[in-house]
Amino acid sequence: MLQWTTTAKDYPRLGLILHHTDSEKEEWAYDRDSHIGKPDKGLNDATKNGWFLVDMKRLE
Repeated sequence: MLQWTTTAKDYPRLGLILHHTDSEKEEWAYDRDSHIGKPDKGLNDATKNGWFLVDMKRLE
């Protein structure tokens, strides 16, 4: 979905991955080695595709 959205040229677009890294602020935290979500491809492709990567643990 992010690839399709961010390659369209006809309208403003935003690519964003919300990286759930803080189990205190959220119900779950997951990363590359998590048992509930494995965002490897998205995390690897974020910089290459110009997507924003928001780390929940770093948000104030």
